[in-house]
Parts: sequence; C-alpha cells; structure tokens
Amino acid sequence: MDINIVKIIISLFLILTVTTLAKKVPALAGLIAVMPLTGALILFWVAFENKENYQLMTEFSKSALLGLVPTIIFFLVAFVCFKYRISIFLSLFLSFSSWVFSAIIHQWILKR
Repeated sequence: MDINIVKIIISLFLILTVTTLAKKVPALAGLIAVMPLTGALILFWVAFENKENYQLMTEFSKSALLGLVPTIIFFLVAFVCFKYRISIFLSLFLSFSSWVFSAIIHQWILKR
C-alpha cells in the first residue's frame, strides 16, 4: 500500500473520530483536536521519509512550537465570535484572517 494512502487513512480516521466525539463530549474532542498527536505523526513521517534528519526535525519542531501562537490566536478569535453568536462563516473568516496575519509574523520572525 502506498505510504500516502496510509497517511490519508490515518488523518481521516482522526478527523472523523474527533468530529463524531464533538457531538457528545465537546471538551474532550477539543482537547484531542489540539493534542500533539498530529505533531507526533508528522514528526514520525518526516523522520521516516528523511532518514531521521535531526536538523530538519529540529527546525520543524521549532516552527511548530512558535506556530502555537497563531493557532492560539485562531481559537481565541473563534471563541470570542461564538460567544457573541457571530455566524460560523464570519467567525471562521475572522479566525483564519487572524491566523494568516499571525502566521505572516511567525514566518518573518523565523527568517530573521
């Protein structure tokens, strides 16, 4: 089986599990959605596909660590929007816009 098919199946399984769980236990689903499981899977695939290139894995880990800030901002904006009952489309637009702005700053910091 092609390795990309395996990656897709694992990713779909995680997404389907979390979205199904969100209907019954939203707090647990939210925790699982942001847990390092995704990061761990990606680190595994990066290591596997690049013969454990530690420099690449170090750079990825650093970027992911700094990337938490835009992600936190994304969820903070979404939380505030939903708290004020702003529509899902506008909430996601504002959340993604704040994430993009934060991600641009993230990339600028990393290139310095």
